[in-house]
Parts: sequence; structure tokens; C-alpha cells
Amino acid sequence: MKNLLLYFIRKRNPDFVIDNAISSRFLLGYMLSLAIKVMRGSKLFFMGRNPKGMILSSGVKMTYLSKIQWGKFLKLGKNVSLSGLGKEGIIFGDNVSIGDYSQIIVATTLQNIGKGIHLGHHVGIGEFAYLGGAGGLRIGNDCIVGQYFSCHPENHNFKDLDSLIRHQGVQRKGIIIGKNCWIGSKVTILDGVVIGDGCVIAAGAVVNQPFPANTIIGGVPAKIIGQRCPELSFHKIKNIA
Repeated sequence: MKNLLLYFIRKRNPDFVIDNAISSRFLLGYMLSLAIKVMRGSKLFFMGRNPKGMILSSGVKMTYLSKIQWGKFLKLGKNVSLSGLGKEGIIFGDNVSIGDYSQIIVATTLQNIGKGIHLGHHVGIGEFAYLGGAGGLRIGNDCIVGQYFSCHPENHNFKDLDSLIRHQGVQRKGIIIGKNCWIGSKVTILDGVVIGDGCVIAAGAVVNQPFPANTIIGGVPAKIIGQRCPELSFHKIKNIA
């Protein structure tokens, strides 16, 4: 039974190893739960779409399904909501995992539907995330993200004191997060931010400016608090940023 489960899990994660402390009884229950989720994903065949091994928990909602694309073994947690309303919709790479109660929404209005959201291969995002895509959001391959992550690629205009803020429109620059980043829980990323490859963002950070590759970022607002490459001086990193 253990070998059978490993066979299927390694389709998503070739390096996965089951802890020896886990009992056979638990593994059996896990296999039954996984089988139900795969069967639930297979209902997409009846909508004219190939699930590609999708692992679908209960309560998942997908609107504008024609604007949502996915690779192999997409895993969607309980009560995840997807809305592909946008020029480019939502694109998931292979082996993407989205935690329970997360929302991935390109746009919330029919007036200006916005751009889209693109998550690369092997991206894992924790529970209660909110990913907006109005100005465009791209997350590179192999990023791992904690709970309560939020991205907001849009800002409201507010300079005109004689007009209501809600009537002044928005500006959109987009958000780009590089490959192989580790983003802690409760991180918020705002419009116009570009995060380089290999960055680490500390829990609770509010990121409102670009940062170069391989830096450690934290704080409100976020700033460079370290680097992953010892040979790269802090002074040089500040100049790059």
C-alpha cells in the first residue's frame, strides 16, 4: 500500500518520502481521500476539459472556466475560488498547489477586466491566499508561499480632492515574482513590485518596491535585511535595489 501511494505522489513530487512514523491505517484513509479528490476533478471531462490529474477538494468554484488553463496535477484545496475573467485569464503550470479557502481572481468588475494571473511550475501557496490579477501577476517556478498571502496589482487614484476616490479610477503596473522564492505567511505584495529570483520574504512583510535576486526581505514597509550570498556585500545589494 505504501509503495502504491508513493507511486502516485511521486507523479507530482519525485523526491517525496513517507515518514516511517505514519501508520498503515492513516495511509489507507489518505489514499481514499486522494482517490475521491481525483474523481472529483475528473468531472471536468463532462465540461469538455482535460483535468490532467487534477486533485480537487470540496467546495471549489471556477467561474469563466474557458479562461482558466492548467498543467498536470493541479491541486486545489477546500473552498478555493477561481475567476478567470480577464484578458489573459488564469494559467497554472504543472504541479501547482493552492491551499484551502484561497481566492484567485483576475478582476472583480466588468468595466475594466484587467490582465491575468500566471503561476509557474511547482508553485505551492498556503491557505487563505488572495491573488488579484487586474494589472497582471506572475509567480515564477518553484516558489513556496505561506498562509494568508496577498497580491494586489492595482492602485486607486486619489489626488483629486474634489472627486470621490472611487470615481477616480485605478492605475495598474503589475507584479512579478521570480523563480525559487520563499515567501512567509501574511506577506502582502503591492502593485509595481518586481521580486528577483531566489528571494526570501519574512512573515508579515508589506512589499511596496522592487528587490534584487537572492535578498532577504522583511518589515513594514519591506526593506533588505540580509542576503543569501555571503560573498555579495550588503552595500552592493542596496545599490542594486
